[in-house]
Amino acid sequence: MFTGIIESFGVIQNITKEGSNVHFDLESEICSELKIDQSVAHDGVCLTVVRTDPKAYRVTAIDETIQKTNLSAWEVGKKVNLERCMPANGRFDGHIVQGHVDQTGVVKNIKDQDGSWIFDLEFDPATGNVTVEKGSITINGTSLTCFNSGPGRFSVAIIPYTFEHTNFHQLQVGDKVNLEFDIVGKYIQRILRGYPQP
Repeated sequence: MFTGIIESFGVIQNITKEGSNVHFDLESEICSELKIDQSVAHDGVCLTVVRTDPKAYRVTAIDETIQKTNLSAWEVGKKVNLERCMPANGRFDGHIVQGHVDQTGVVKNIKDQDGSWIFDLEFDPATGNVTVEKGSITINGTSLTCFNSGPGRFSVAIIPYTFEHTNFHQLQVGDKVNLEFDIVGKYIQRILRGYPQP
């Protein structure tokens, strides 16, 4: 489980395709602390560390992950938001994040508010995902609060610290981002729709 509080950047050093899988080699300040089989959220996507060395590490994404996230647009040199799993005795500073991206969204507008930024985003509402005013949303692994919520759209406000310490400072209008909707809201929606429970 994750919390949506980004702890470091990873910079993509190499991308290698092997069959339908894609290997990503990244450099990060936390490389020396990573272990094989460890789960790390990359822009909100939970990926398993499969190789480490003092300066870089490797994760592998299967085709389904590539198709359902923004990983297909990753390039060498891109900064990726990183968060390791929450320790059992750790502080819970964000919200419950699984590292399972529900769908992608698109940045529609960025407004400079002279000290903060407003990002307007849109997503395909046909999937059934919804946001609620002042509810939680995860964008590229970052725990944020929604406002201006409506069918297939919402906004978030980004303070300078978040802008600098996540890859929001790299985002441009038209960019695709990974969205994970609030897990409590997803369960409530499932119950209200009468979906059979396992």
